[in-house]
Amino acid sequence: MNKKRVVVTGMGIVSCLGNEVESFYDSLLAGISGVRTITSFPCDDYATRFAGWIEEFNSEPYLDKKQVRRVDPFITYAVVAAKKAIAMSRWDQDTLPADSHRCGVIIGSGMGGLRTLDEGIEKLSAGNRKLSPFFIPYIITNMAPALIAMDYGLMGPNYSISTACATANYCIDAAYQHLIEGRADVIVCGGTEAAINRVGLAGFIANRALSERNDAPEQASRPWDRDRDGFVLGEGAGILVLETLDNALKRGAPIFAEVLGTYKTCDAFHITAPRDDGEGITACILGALNKAGIPKERVNYINAHGTSTPLGDLSEVLALKKAFGSHVKNLRMNSTKSLIGHCLGAAGGVEAVATIQAIQTGKLHPTINVENPIAEIEEFDVVANKAQDWDVDVAMSNSFGFGGHNSTILFSRYEPSL
Repeated sequence: MNKKRVVVTGMGIVSCLGNEVESFYDSLLAGISGVRTITSFPCDDYATRFAGWIEEFNSEPYLDKKQVRRVDPFITYAVVAAKKAIAMSRWDQDTLPADSHRCGVIIGSGMGGLRTLDEGIEKLSAGNRKLSPFFIPYIITNMAPALIAMDYGLMGPNYSISTACATANYCIDAAYQHLIEGRADVIVCGGTEAAINRVGLAGFIANRALSERNDAPEQASRPWDRDRDGFVLGEGAGILVLETLDNALKRGAPIFAEVLGTYKTCDAFHITAPRDDGEGITACILGALNKAGIPKERVNYINAHGTSTPLGDLSEVLALKKAFGSHVKNLRMNSTKSLIGHCLGAAGGVEAVATIQAIQTGKLHPTINVENPIAEIEEFDVVANKAQDWDVDVAMSNSFGFGGHNSTILFSRYEPSL
């Protein structure tokens, strides 16, 4: 059986830099940081008091007011981003792109309904023994794809994957597998996260994972810089509409990129730290190239995981050197997290949007705050502090998560003649 080609026909974004794909990417290109001091809840006594948090967000007309009051923000972000992606893909409830049983939704979250959980615990602690009947439904991660399916009547594959910070990439990979194997025609996929609240922030502080650069939040996320001291929390959603090429052409859908291949591996090493030899990541990168059937020399842009952590940055760079050898000098590599923080389970989805926009525009956004680069990236061009014009052939987007979950996705410009 010939493998079906899979293309991206829609994108949706919710982020600290806005909720429209073009304006979001324009802000990235301009090097604008979305990281700022948190004012949405009291955190003056926290060791970290800033994040890439969403300050202004209007969910109308995507959800009704009653639903907005009830659902957790991670669901709201997913629904809004998904509906924007679907609109870009040029279909709606009345004109499904394929038979409803062949249209699915696979959207994950690393943390789920953390705010809803926190509010429920607070009620119980105050002596209130009665919780909302929506408490459980709006905590569980699968409710995001479920509500989207209900809105559109999509009866195909529908589930949520949770692999920490690799979640969105795992969901995109799962959607891709359904499509290439002929088990679906269209799948809405990606990740969503809303963990910037007192529990989420306190938890990552306890984990000693976050930067504490409270005096200059916009300078805190600094991948591959000697002065990095941890990552910056982010939030939002990044959603793609993936579709078989045959189906997209049949209905005249817009095509923004092609998915060439995906791969996943596990470090099997530590609950939070990556392998110091980069072996799991190297295998993931090489596996994606092998599955796509392309030589490594075709990859000329990497949207790196690039979290700004002492261990994580080094592990990824080492793995890239092992996988690409001397070809690293021909690459361009950047970190979207330098501008918006780490969106956890949504990171891969948000960064997929950035990667596809790089392909579409021929422009790479900068990695900001690279002022004192580590010696290990001497051979790399990390697009430091200023955007670059760059004709992307094949782009690689990496996401890695706590527990040792590694994922790689390869995107390219759609070429009809292949």
